Amino acid sequence: MAFPIENKLVVAVSSSALFDLSESDKVYNEHGLAEYRRYQEHNIDNPLSKGVAFPFVKRLLSFNEIFRDEQPVEVVLLSRNSPETGLRVFRTIAHYGLDISRASFFSGESPYKYLPAFNASLFLSASATDVRNACDAGYAAGRVLDSKIADDDSDNELRIAFDFDGVIADDESEKIYKEQGLSAFHRHESTTDAPLDPGPLADLLKKISNLQRLETARIDVDPTYRRWLKISIVTARNAPAHERVVNTLKSWGVEVTEAFFLGGISKDRVLEVMRPHIFFDDQMSHLNHLHNVPAVHIPMGIANE
Repeated sequence: MAFPIENKLVVAVSSSALFDLSESDKVYNEHGLAEYRRYQEHNIDNPLSKGVAFPFVKRLLSFNEIFRDEQPVEVVLLSRNSPETGLRVFRTIAHYGLDISRASFFSGESPYKYLPAFNASLFLSASATDVRNACDAGYAAGRVLDSKIADDDSDNELRIAFDFDGVIADDESEKIYKEQGLSAFHRHESTTDAPLDPGPLADLLKKISNLQRLETARIDVDPTYRRWLKISIVTARNAPAHERVVNTLKSWGVEVTEAFFLGGISKDRVLEVMRPHIFFDDQMSHLNHLHNVPAVHIPMGIANE
């Protein structure tokens, strides 16, 4: 029976995004493939530690437990491991009780070209090369950055934060800022309220917003239901440039829970309070200050030229 993956929010993750593979990578880099295989076989029943994307993925999958009829989320593992060395990854998935059953193993090859086959709205990996390959091919992908992982099991809420220009929307306005400066950017934004074209993660945001609609429908029949999902925009824009953000999201039928128009205030001041389970930004200058926030770099657009 065909599986209707077209109707789901699909996120593809590498094992390096989901789990901490630093020790495994050290064995591979220092001793080669044969020793790496022996190491994984010897440790096959020793679960890997949680990686940067783990808190996000775990909570995203929880929506399948809440909405059992709809099953709105699918997480697919795309791994550079061989099927043999990938056994430890799948046993770790079972150890943590993650509802991930679909996977592909590529024995050292980059998996990006298979993203359309899974209808993935996002590919997460710790490999800069794999993420760049995916982005160059026009697919939405992000590199998870090293950060401290705080996965509080008592915290069921899923908090997702996005930068706006170059991430949710395209970088049309960001190009004006970079090429002509802040004054020209504000003049341009104050003379138009036309929605911006979608950026690399627009499809992801729209499908996450569908989860928000499921929660709204649940509240209509069960007023005691408490929302699990919180979507936030954290952008360097400020007034009057904020209106175009609002108009763009409205044109897509997307609502966010919070929006921060910071106008040069460092984003880490807000994010450290918010404690998102994942934050997406296209500029490393914004991400370099984050140490306790699971962060993802989107290496696309003018900010990365």
